[in-house]
Amino acid sequence: MEPEPILDPYLTVMQATALTVAGMCHALLGSIKVPLARHLQIDEGKVGGLVSVFGFTLIPMAFAAGILADLEGRQSVIVGGCALTIASVLVLASVRNYAMALVSVLLLGTGWSALVNVLNVFQGPAFLPLREDAPLSFAMNLGDFIFGVGAFVMPIIVAWSLTRFKLKGTFVAFSFLIAIPLLLTLGVDWERHEPPAAAAVDNAFSVLLGDRVVLLCCIGFFFHVPVEASIATWATTLMADRHVTESRSATFLSVFWLTFTVSRLVAALLMSQQVEHLVLILLAALMPVITTGFIVSRSGKMTCGLLLIAGAVMGPIFPILIALMLNHVNETNQALAGRAVGLFFCIGGIGWAVIPFIVGQLAKKTGVQKAFCVVAGCGACLTILTILLNNH
Repeated sequence: MEPEPILDPYLTVMQATALTVAGMCHALLGSIKVPLARHLQIDEGKVGGLVSVFGFTLIPMAFAAGILADLEGRQSVIVGGCALTIASVLVLASVRNYAMALVSVLLLGTGWSALVNVLNVFQGPAFLPLREDAPLSFAMNLGDFIFGVGAFVMPIIVAWSLTRFKLKGTFVAFSFLIAIPLLLTLGVDWERHEPPAAAAVDNAFSVLLGDRVVLLCCIGFFFHVPVEASIATWATTLMADRHVTESRSATFLSVFWLTFTVSRLVAALLMSQQVEHLVLILLAALMPVITTGFIVSRSGKMTCGLLLIAGAVMGPIFPILIALMLNHVNETNQALAGRAVGLFFCIGGIGWAVIPFIVGQLAKKTGVQKAFCVVAGCGACLTILTILLNNH
Protein backbone atom coordinates (compact mmCIF):
# COMPACT_ATOMS: atom_id res chain seq x y z
CA MET A 1 0.00 0.00 0.00
CA GLU A 2 1.33 3.43 -1.03
CA PRO A 3 1.91 6.02 1.69
CA GLU A 4 -0.44 9.00 1.83
CA PRO A 5 1.01 12.01 -0.05
CA ILE A 6 2.34 14.70 2.27
CA LEU A 7 1.62 18.37 1.55
CA ASP A 8 4.66 20.48 0.67
CA PRO A 9 3.30 24.08 0.61
CA TYR A 10 6.28 25.39 -1.40
CA LEU A 11 5.80 22.72 -4.05
CA THR A 12 2.03 23.32 -4.27
CA VAL A 13 2.39 27.11 -4.56
CA MET A 14 5.32 26.81 -6.97
CA GLN A 15 3.32 24.35 -9.08
CA ALA A 16 0.26 26.61 -9.18
CA THR A 17 2.23 29.74 -10.15
CA ALA A 18 4.37 27.87 -12.69
CA LEU A 19 1.23 26.35 -14.30
CA THR A 20 -0.31 29.82 -14.55
CA VAL A 21 2.86 31.15 -16.19
CA ALA A 22 3.03 28.13 -18.54
CA GLY A 23 -0.57 28.76 -19.59
CA MET A 24 0.21 32.42 -20.21
CA CYS A 25 3.28 31.45 -22.29
CA HIS A 26 1.10 29.09 -24.33
CA ALA A 27 -1.23 31.99 -25.19
CA LEU A 28 1.54 34.58 -25.54
CA LEU A 29 2.05 34.51 -29.32
CA GLY A 30 -1.67 34.62 -30.05
CA SER A 31 -2.09 37.51 -27.63
CA ILE A 32 0.68 39.72 -29.05
CA LYS A 33 0.67 38.73 -32.74
CA VAL A 34 -1.10 41.90 -33.95
CA PRO A 35 1.12 44.51 -32.19
CA LEU A 36 4.22 42.37 -32.86
CA ALA A 37 3.40 42.11 -36.58
CA ARG A 38 2.86 45.88 -36.67
CA HIS A 39 6.14 46.49 -34.82
CA LEU A 40 8.15 44.21 -37.13
CA GLN A 41 6.10 45.07 -40.24
CA ILE A 42 5.50 41.42 -41.11
CA ASP A 43 2.49 39.76 -42.76
CA GLU A 44 0.19 36.98 -41.51
CA GLY A 45 2.33 34.35 -43.23
CA LYS A 46 5.36 35.23 -41.13
CA VAL A 47 3.24 35.41 -37.98
CA GLY A 48 2.04 31.90 -38.82
CA GLY A 49 5.68 30.90 -39.18
CA LEU A 50 6.39 32.01 -35.62
CA VAL A 51 3.46 29.96 -34.33
CA SER A 52 4.65 26.91 -36.31
CA VAL A 53 8.19 27.23 -34.93
CA PHE A 54 6.78 27.15 -31.40
CA GLY A 55 4.80 23.98 -32.18
CA PHE A 56 7.65 22.18 -33.94
CA THR A 57 10.09 23.04 -31.13
CA LEU A 58 7.90 21.04 -28.77
CA ILE A 59 8.49 17.78 -30.67
CA PRO A 60 12.21 17.26 -29.93
CA MET A 61 12.48 19.46 -26.82
CA ALA A 62 9.70 17.78 -24.84
CA PHE A 63 11.54 14.47 -25.02
CA ALA A 64 14.93 16.09 -24.40
CA ALA A 65 13.50 17.74 -21.28
CA GLY A 66 12.23 14.35 -20.09
CA ILE A 67 15.69 12.78 -20.49
CA LEU A 68 17.32 15.63 -18.56
CA ALA A 69 14.68 15.53 -15.83
CA ASP A 70 15.15 11.79 -15.29
CA LEU A 71 18.94 11.89 -15.37
CA GLU A 72 19.82 15.30 -13.90
CA GLY A 73 16.83 16.00 -11.67
CA ARG A 74 13.58 17.96 -11.93
CA GLN A 75 14.91 21.08 -10.21
CA SER A 76 17.55 21.81 -12.83
CA VAL A 77 15.03 21.36 -15.66
CA ILE A 78 12.35 23.63 -14.18
CA VAL A 79 14.93 26.29 -13.28
CA GLY A 80 16.33 26.06 -16.81
CA GLY A 81 12.81 26.24 -18.27
CA CYS A 82 12.01 29.41 -16.30
CA ALA A 83 15.36 30.96 -17.28
CA LEU A 84 14.80 30.23 -20.99
CA THR A 85 11.26 31.66 -20.96
CA ILE A 86 12.53 34.81 -19.21
CA ALA A 87 15.28 35.09 -21.84
CA SER A 88 12.73 34.64 -24.63
CA VAL A 89 10.42 37.44 -23.48
CA LEU A 90 13.39 39.77 -22.90
CA VAL A 91 14.51 39.10 -26.48
CA LEU A 92 10.94 39.86 -27.62
CA ALA A 93 11.07 43.10 -25.60
CA SER A 94 14.01 44.33 -27.70
CA VAL A 95 13.20 42.54 -30.97
CA ARG A 96 14.01 44.57 -34.09
CA ASN A 97 13.67 42.06 -36.92
CA TYR A 98 12.07 38.76 -37.86
CA ALA A 99 15.25 36.75 -37.23
CA MET A 100 15.34 37.93 -33.60
CA ALA A 101 11.66 37.04 -33.27
CA LEU A 102 12.40 33.49 -34.48
CA VAL A 103 15.20 33.16 -31.92
CA SER A 104 12.88 34.32 -29.14
CA VAL A 105 10.21 31.80 -30.18
CA LEU A 106 12.79 28.99 -30.23
CA LEU A 107 13.80 29.95 -26.67
CA LEU A 108 10.14 30.18 -25.65
CA GLY A 109 9.31 26.75 -27.11
CA THR A 110 12.34 25.14 -25.45
CA GLY A 111 11.66 26.72 -22.05
CA TRP A 112 7.95 25.91 -22.26
CA SER A 113 8.71 22.26 -23.11
CA ALA A 114 10.94 21.99 -20.02
CA LEU A 115 8.28 23.54 -17.79
CA VAL A 116 5.47 21.38 -19.14
CA ASN A 117 7.46 18.17 -18.69
CA VAL A 118 8.31 18.73 -15.02
CA LEU A 119 4.96 20.28 -14.13
CA ASN A 120 3.04 17.27 -15.46
CA VAL A 121 5.19 14.88 -13.43
CA PHE A 122 4.66 16.98 -10.28
CA GLN A 123 0.87 17.36 -10.55
CA GLY A 124 0.38 14.41 -8.19
CA PRO A 125 2.84 15.38 -5.42
CA ALA A 126 1.64 19.00 -5.56
CA PHE A 127 -2.14 18.52 -5.55
CA LEU A 128 -3.05 15.01 -4.33
CA PRO A 129 -2.52 15.99 -0.64
CA LEU A 130 -5.32 18.55 -1.06
CA ARG A 131 -7.98 15.81 -1.30
CA GLU A 132 -8.05 12.53 0.57
CA ASP A 133 -8.07 9.35 -1.55
CA ALA A 134 -8.09 11.38 -4.78
CA PRO A 135 -7.05 9.75 -8.08
CA LEU A 136 -4.21 11.23 -10.11
CA SER A 137 -6.78 12.48 -12.65
CA PHE A 138 -8.03 14.86 -9.91
CA ALA A 139 -4.58 16.43 -9.66
CA MET A 140 -4.14 16.52 -13.44
CA ASN A 141 -7.51 18.18 -14.03
CA LEU A 142 -6.92 20.70 -11.24
CA GLY A 143 -3.45 21.56 -12.55
CA ASP A 144 -4.68 21.87 -16.13
CA PHE A 145 -7.55 24.07 -14.94
CA ILE A 146 -4.93 26.44 -13.45
CA PHE A 147 -2.96 26.24 -16.72
CA GLY A 148 -6.14 27.06 -18.65
CA VAL A 149 -6.87 30.06 -16.44
CA GLY A 150 -3.40 31.42 -17.28
CA ALA A 151 -4.05 30.96 -21.01
CA PHE A 152 -7.53 32.48 -20.72
CA VAL A 153 -6.46 35.66 -18.89
CA MET A 154 -3.33 36.28 -21.00
CA PRO A 155 -5.08 38.11 -23.89
CA ILE A 156 -6.97 40.27 -21.37
CA ILE A 157 -3.80 41.15 -19.44
CA VAL A 158 -1.85 41.86 -22.64
CA ALA A 159 -4.60 44.14 -23.98
CA TRP A 160 -4.62 46.07 -20.68
CA SER A 161 -0.82 46.21 -20.45
CA LEU A 162 -0.25 47.39 -24.03
CA THR A 163 -2.29 50.55 -23.44
CA ARG A 164 -0.17 51.43 -20.38
CA PHE A 165 3.32 50.02 -20.88
CA LYS A 166 3.53 49.53 -24.68
CA LEU A 167 4.97 46.35 -26.20
CA LYS A 168 8.43 46.48 -24.59
CA GLY A 169 7.10 47.22 -21.09
CA THR A 170 4.58 44.38 -21.38
CA PHE A 171 7.33 41.85 -22.10
CA VAL A 172 9.57 43.16 -19.31
CA ALA A 173 6.68 42.97 -16.81
CA PHE A 174 5.94 39.40 -17.92
CA SER A 175 9.58 38.41 -17.37
CA PHE A 176 9.25 39.49 -13.72
CA LEU A 177 6.09 37.37 -13.41
CA ILE A 178 7.96 34.29 -14.70
CA ALA A 179 10.62 34.87 -12.02
CA ILE A 180 8.07 34.17 -9.24
CA PRO A 181 7.93 30.35 -9.68
CA LEU A 182 11.69 30.41 -10.26
CA LEU A 183 12.20 31.95 -6.80
CA LEU A 184 9.69 29.55 -5.23
CA THR A 185 11.78 26.56 -6.38
CA LEU A 186 14.32 27.57 -3.71
CA GLY A 187 11.93 26.53 -0.95
CA VAL A 188 10.94 23.12 -2.36
CA ASP A 189 12.34 19.98 -0.72
CA TRP A 190 13.53 18.48 -4.00
CA GLU A 191 15.21 15.43 -2.49
CA ARG A 192 11.86 14.21 -1.16
CA HIS A 193 10.16 14.56 -4.53
CA GLU A 194 12.86 13.37 -6.93
CA PRO A 195 12.28 9.83 -8.32
CA PRO A 196 14.98 7.15 -8.17
CA ALA A 197 17.97 7.70 -10.46
CA ALA A 198 17.28 6.49 -13.97
CA ALA A 199 20.86 6.19 -15.16
CA ALA A 200 20.80 2.41 -14.66
CA VAL A 201 17.78 1.85 -16.95
CA ASP A 202 19.02 0.23 -20.15
CA ASN A 203 17.34 1.12 -23.47
CA ALA A 204 14.83 3.42 -21.77
CA PHE A 205 13.36 4.53 -25.09
CA SER A 206 12.76 0.92 -26.17
CA VAL A 207 11.24 0.12 -22.78
CA LEU A 208 8.71 2.92 -23.18
CA LEU A 209 7.87 2.10 -26.80
CA GLY A 210 7.42 -1.55 -25.79
CA ASP A 211 5.00 -0.63 -23.01
CA ARG A 212 1.45 -1.13 -24.34
CA VAL A 213 -0.19 1.36 -21.96
CA VAL A 214 2.35 4.13 -22.62
CA LEU A 215 2.08 3.61 -26.38
CA LEU A 216 -1.74 3.62 -26.38
CA CYS A 217 -1.80 6.84 -24.33
CA CYS A 218 0.76 8.54 -26.59
CA ILE A 219 -1.06 7.58 -29.79
CA GLY A 220 -4.33 8.61 -28.12
CA PHE A 221 -2.85 12.07 -27.55
CA PHE A 222 -1.65 12.09 -31.19
CA PHE A 223 -5.31 11.88 -32.26
CA HIS A 224 -6.79 14.03 -29.48
CA VAL A 225 -4.70 17.20 -29.72
CA PRO A 226 -5.45 17.84 -33.45
CA VAL A 227 -9.18 17.69 -32.69
CA GLU A 228 -8.71 20.33 -30.02
CA ALA A 229 -6.45 22.46 -32.25
CA SER A 230 -8.69 22.16 -35.33
CA ILE A 231 -11.89 23.12 -33.51
CA ALA A 232 -10.15 26.09 -31.86
CA THR A 233 -8.61 27.21 -35.17
CA TRP A 234 -11.62 26.90 -37.49
CA ALA A 235 -14.51 27.50 -35.08
CA THR A 236 -14.95 31.11 -36.21
CA THR A 237 -14.86 30.03 -39.88
CA LEU A 238 -17.50 27.35 -39.26
CA MET A 239 -19.71 29.93 -37.53
CA ALA A 240 -19.15 32.52 -40.27
CA ASP A 241 -20.16 29.95 -42.93
CA ARG A 242 -23.43 29.55 -41.03
CA HIS A 243 -23.97 33.34 -41.07
CA VAL A 244 -22.96 34.04 -37.46
CA THR A 245 -21.67 37.62 -37.11
CA GLU A 246 -17.99 38.25 -36.41
CA SER A 247 -18.65 39.72 -32.96
CA ARG A 248 -20.86 36.79 -31.92
CA SER A 249 -18.28 34.33 -33.26
CA ALA A 250 -15.56 35.96 -31.14
CA THR A 251 -17.82 35.82 -28.09
CA PHE A 252 -18.66 32.15 -28.62
CA LEU A 253 -14.97 31.31 -29.10
CA SER A 254 -14.19 32.95 -25.74
CA VAL A 255 -17.04 31.05 -24.10
CA PHE A 256 -15.72 27.85 -25.70
CA TRP A 257 -12.35 28.33 -23.98
CA LEU A 258 -14.06 29.23 -20.71
CA THR A 259 -16.20 26.07 -20.91
CA PHE A 260 -13.12 24.04 -21.83
CA THR A 261 -11.25 25.35 -18.76
CA VAL A 262 -14.11 25.11 -16.25
CA SER A 263 -14.90 21.53 -17.34
CA ARG A 264 -11.48 20.52 -15.96
CA LEU A 265 -12.32 21.99 -12.56
CA VAL A 266 -15.66 20.18 -12.56
CA ALA A 267 -13.91 16.92 -13.53
CA ALA A 268 -11.33 17.43 -10.76
CA LEU A 269 -14.05 17.89 -8.13
CA LEU A 270 -16.15 14.92 -9.28
CA MET A 271 -13.54 12.40 -10.44
CA SER A 272 -12.97 9.12 -8.64
CA GLN A 273 -10.57 6.32 -9.49
CA GLN A 274 -13.43 3.90 -10.10
CA VAL A 275 -14.94 5.87 -12.96
CA GLU A 276 -12.04 7.77 -14.56
CA HIS A 277 -11.48 5.27 -17.37
CA LEU A 278 -15.20 4.99 -18.12
CA VAL A 279 -15.44 8.80 -18.21
CA LEU A 280 -12.50 8.94 -20.65
CA ILE A 281 -14.16 6.44 -23.01
CA LEU A 282 -17.48 8.34 -22.84
CA LEU A 283 -15.85 11.71 -23.55
CA ALA A 284 -13.76 10.26 -26.38
CA ALA A 285 -16.84 8.63 -27.92
CA LEU A 286 -18.62 11.99 -27.99
CA MET A 287 -15.84 13.61 -30.05
CA PRO A 288 -16.65 11.99 -33.44
CA VAL A 289 -20.34 12.70 -32.78
CA ILE A 290 -19.65 16.40 -32.16
CA THR A 291 -17.26 16.79 -35.11
CA THR A 292 -19.76 15.01 -37.39
CA GLY A 293 -22.29 17.53 -36.12
CA PHE A 294 -20.05 20.35 -37.37
CA ILE A 295 -19.92 18.65 -40.78
CA VAL A 296 -23.71 18.28 -41.20
CA SER A 297 -24.78 21.48 -39.40
CA ARG A 298 -26.77 23.91 -41.52
CA SER A 299 -27.58 26.51 -38.85
CA GLY A 300 -25.55 29.00 -36.85
CA LYS A 301 -27.42 28.09 -33.67
CA MET A 302 -26.50 24.42 -33.98
CA THR A 303 -22.85 25.21 -34.78
CA CYS A 304 -22.55 27.55 -31.77
CA GLY A 305 -24.18 24.99 -29.50
CA LEU A 306 -21.86 22.23 -30.70
CA LEU A 307 -18.88 24.48 -30.05
CA LEU A 308 -19.81 24.94 -26.39
CA ILE A 309 -20.51 21.20 -25.96
CA ALA A 310 -17.13 20.46 -27.57
CA GLY A 311 -15.40 22.67 -24.99
CA ALA A 312 -17.05 20.86 -22.09
CA VAL A 313 -16.28 17.41 -23.54
CA MET A 314 -12.68 18.02 -24.65
CA GLY A 315 -11.42 19.75 -21.50
CA PRO A 316 -10.91 16.69 -19.24
CA ILE A 317 -9.67 14.25 -21.94
CA PHE A 318 -5.99 15.23 -21.87
CA PRO A 319 -5.69 15.29 -18.04
CA ILE A 320 -7.31 11.85 -17.67
CA LEU A 321 -5.26 10.36 -20.51
CA ILE A 322 -1.89 11.52 -19.12
CA ALA A 323 -2.98 10.56 -15.58
CA LEU A 324 -3.62 6.98 -16.69
CA MET A 325 -0.20 6.85 -18.34
CA LEU A 326 1.66 8.30 -15.34
CA ASN A 327 -0.20 6.02 -12.92
CA HIS A 328 1.04 3.06 -14.93
CA VAL A 329 4.62 4.39 -15.23
CA ASN A 330 4.78 5.18 -11.49
CA GLU A 331 3.76 1.60 -10.74
CA THR A 332 6.13 -0.06 -13.24
CA ASN A 333 9.20 2.21 -13.51
CA GLN A 334 8.94 5.61 -11.82
CA ALA A 335 12.46 6.50 -12.93
CA LEU A 336 11.15 6.88 -16.51
CA ALA A 337 8.31 9.30 -15.69
CA GLY A 338 10.03 12.31 -17.29
CA ARG A 339 10.81 10.43 -20.48
CA ALA A 340 7.27 9.02 -20.62
CA VAL A 341 5.83 12.56 -20.45
CA GLY A 342 8.40 13.68 -23.03
CA LEU A 343 7.41 10.87 -25.41
CA PHE A 344 3.73 11.69 -24.82
CA PHE A 345 4.21 15.32 -25.88
CA CYS A 346 6.62 14.40 -28.67
CA ILE A 347 4.14 12.04 -30.37
CA GLY A 348 1.24 14.40 -29.63
CA GLY A 349 3.23 17.30 -31.07
CA ILE A 350 3.58 15.45 -34.38
CA GLY A 351 -0.20 15.10 -34.56
CA TRP A 352 -0.56 18.74 -33.53
CA ALA A 353 1.69 19.83 -36.42
CA VAL A 354 0.62 17.42 -39.18
CA ILE A 355 -3.14 16.87 -38.94
CA PRO A 356 -4.28 20.54 -38.76
CA PHE A 357 -2.01 21.15 -41.77
CA ILE A 358 -3.86 18.38 -43.67
CA VAL A 359 -7.21 19.84 -42.59
CA GLY A 360 -6.11 23.28 -43.80
CA GLN A 361 -5.03 21.96 -47.20
CA LEU A 362 -8.32 20.07 -47.64
CA ALA A 363 -10.29 23.14 -46.51
CA LYS A 364 -8.82 25.11 -49.43
CA LYS A 365 -10.26 22.56 -51.88
CA THR A 366 -13.49 21.35 -50.24
CA GLY A 367 -14.32 23.88 -47.52
CA VAL A 368 -13.84 23.60 -43.78
CA GLN A 369 -16.96 21.53 -43.09
CA LYS A 370 -15.98 18.68 -45.43
CA ALA A 371 -12.34 18.89 -44.27
CA PHE A 372 -13.62 18.17 -40.77
CA CYS A 373 -14.13 14.55 -41.84
CA VAL A 374 -10.42 14.16 -40.96
CA VAL A 375 -11.09 15.60 -37.49
CA ALA A 376 -14.05 13.24 -37.01
CA GLY A 377 -11.76 10.35 -38.01
CA CYS A 378 -9.28 11.42 -35.31
CA GLY A 379 -12.07 11.39 -32.75
CA ALA A 380 -13.07 7.87 -33.82
CA CYS A 381 -9.44 6.67 -33.52
CA LEU A 382 -9.20 8.19 -30.04
CA THR A 383 -12.35 6.33 -29.00
CA ILE A 384 -10.97 2.99 -30.19
CA LEU A 385 -7.66 3.60 -28.36
CA THR A 386 -9.38 4.46 -25.07
CA ILE A 387 -11.38 1.23 -25.30
CA LEU A 388 -8.19 -0.75 -25.96
CA LEU A 389 -6.61 1.02 -23.01
CA ASN A 390 -9.41 -0.27 -20.81
CA ASN A 391 -8.33 -3.82 -21.57
CA HIS A 392 -4.64 -3.46 -20.61
